[in-house]
Amino acid sequence: MTLGERPPAPAAFRRAAASLRPAEVRPEIELEELPAPQRLAPHSAAIGASVYRDDDELAVGRLILLYDPDGQRGWDGPFRLVAYVRADMEPEITSDPLLGPVAWSWLTEALEAHDAAYSAAGGTVTRAVSEGFGNKADDPVTTELELRASWSPAQEDLSGHVAAWCDLMCVAAGIPPLPPDVAAMPRRREDPESDRTT
Repeated sequence: MTLGERPPAPAAFRRAAASLRPAEVRPEIELEELPAPQRLAPHSAAIGASVYRDDDELAVGRLILLYDPDGQRGWDGPFRLVAYVRADMEPEITSDPLLGPVAWSWLTEALEAHDAAYSAAGGTVTRAVSEGFGNKADDPVTTELELRASWSPAQEDLSGHVAAWCDLMCVAAGIPPLPPDVAAMPRRREDPESDRTT
């Protein structure tokens, strides 16, 4: 190992990071790997997602896996998941004073529904209103919900946590979660080049 080179990732982290990439997701969701933050923990990985209805992007999110074999203050074990979800919402929904606790319950209920055991959870729910001025005065007022959360997973297999995060994004986007006895279909990525005639 040369100076400045990161040590090889431990097997426990590699197994956990591999479980961030599910074979199946809901058809409304597109997942992608993202660069992970390097300064929060010795090892990290990240995925991003967008929720679509037709061609409209309704919600976006990131899920970051942090691993420190020594743990860190506020963690309960060597792993920590950090989630971010942002979704457009109707103004009457974002003005509801109960939106914060309800949005937080979307996360905790999704984790429970997927048997994703966790501890030391914490986070924030933010409502944002954007108004245009000047040459943007004609732009419509938009309202958004942002949820930021972190928790310590109880196991290396994070597939249930990823499924819960995907459910959270769908619920925030106004798409109900799948019933427990319904499986998500494998997502086929369409190649736009394949539809073109030469």
